Amino acid sequence: MPEFDLHTLWPMVITGGFVVGFLVGMTGVGAGSLMTPFLITKIGVAPALAVGTDLLFASITKASAAWPHHNFGNVNWRLVGWLALGSVPGSVAMLVVLHLLNPDTAALAHFIKQALVAALVLSSLAILIYPFVVRGHAHVGEPVEIKVRRLPTTLLGLTLGSIVTLTSVGAGAIGVVILTLLYPMLRTRRLIGTDIVHAVPLTLVSGLGHMSIGNTSFELLGLLLVGSIPGIAIGSRLTGILPDWLLRIFLAMILCFAAYQLSLKL
Repeated sequence: MPEFDLHTLWPMVITGGFVVGFLVGMTGVGAGSLMTPFLITKIGVAPALAVGTDLLFASITKASAAWPHHNFGNVNWRLVGWLALGSVPGSVAMLVVLHLLNPDTAALAHFIKQALVAALVLSSLAILIYPFVVRGHAHVGEPVEIKVRRLPTTLLGLTLGSIVTLTSVGAGAIGVVILTLLYPMLRTRRLIGTDIVHAVPLTLVSGLGHMSIGNTSFELLGLLLVGSIPGIAIGSRLTGILPDWLLRIFLAMILCFAAYQLSLKL
């Protein structure tokens, strides 16, 4: 049973959902990277329950952005397929490991916190180096047909599936940076759209798997969505006001602060 009391903490949950949604709307990154640390450090949610609830939260929020990206032609469906070929089995494998090992709750919580700290730091670095990785790509003509690097793409999906299922972090910032390195000729908007669409089945499968072993709070999920949906809408409209470099530095600082807050609880 959850150790937190939503009857008294619901205003903080809705406010946190709004802030995270606002940042996701402005930057496109942070649903998993920000929400899980917030739930653990500020609400007092057990790490496994925070990850499971956040994965379903991420699947819903990313699904809302997937359809517009498809309509605008920002999705390479072949890449999505090869990524999912690795990420879905990777997610299932991690869930099976968690189920079969049935680790001690305290030990699992400690391990998830450690993995989260590492994933948050990597995500912050990925956000900062991404502009340098894609520099000049927007002006390069994209080939009519992109040759899929099947093995590296599937291995990337496998790695993301394992990391995301354990920590709920990595599908966004880390995935986009590595995709950029694998497919430098793919336009930035198509890289982002492809990554967002791929994250939908990954987070959904991971979230449903966590739900099957009891790591989901639907009451908590509902409150987060109440706050995040208007936050995403407002943040999306304000994207062009602040320069991209400032947003990236700001988000990277938030992720590092979240990692620091989690490290204090190790």
